[in-house]
Amino acid sequence: MTLRDYLQYVSYSKTLEELWDAHTRQMADYGFDRLLYGYTQYRTATSLGDPEDFVILTNHDKDYIDGFLHSGLYFHAPMLKWALDHEGAASWRMLAEMNASQAMTRDERRVYDFNASKGVMAGYTVSFNSVSIRTKGAISLCAREDLSQDDIDAVWDEHGQDILLMNNVAHLKIMNLPYTAPNRSLTKRQREALQWVGDGKTTQDIALLMGLTSATVEKHLRLAREALSVETTAQAVLKAALHNQMFVVEA
Repeated sequence: MTLRDYLQYVSYSKTLEELWDAHTRQMADYGFDRLLYGYTQYRTATSLGDPEDFVILTNHDKDYIDGFLHSGLYFHAPMLKWALDHEGAASWRMLAEMNASQAMTRDERRVYDFNASKGVMAGYTVSFNSVSIRTKGAISLCAREDLSQDDIDAVWDEHGQDILLMNNVAHLKIMNLPYTAPNRSLTKRQREALQWVGDGKTTQDIALLMGLTSATVEKHLRLAREALSVETTAQAVLKAALHNQMFVVEA
């Protein structure tokens, strides 16, 4: 797609699935065939929050994601550390320079060696503007294994501004689409009950509006709290809203 066609398509995307499919294909045209997007709204000075609450989109294989993300390696990745302190785009050339100068910590070296074993060696990282101190989003653009960092730097020199623009627009769109984290999905009834709570209705009001008993409404709210891994219904309303799961238009 041309830049204009891409931006138009992404602007009108209604689901993360169709947006992500278009974005991965578009980035592959520039030589980036493996992407890893991450976004958190629960960042603190010492943590990025519960990984179960991250918005994660990727086309890496399961073996890579299990090793890099689920085992916790990501937390020591040099490019993640760069992304937390910067905004914009950075070449992975800095990794080779850190390796050559022996400037990596032991944990960073583990990440570097793991990535090397998976052919994740050349690419760029884009760190997005944060809307608050609690949020952070970034995307890792990994080049095809037949491309060197010199090759992909040359691509960036020619097309980098367009690539950066497309990733920024995709990020802004992702933040406005419903996202259901693994083991965090709500049923239609649970979501509806939370919506009425968000409107200020009491349990008795919700029971009348939904045509249910108060006990059944309480059950839906309890299951919603459990699904979202929170303790109070107010927290459930907030978390559902942050993940754009409130007032979802049903297909």
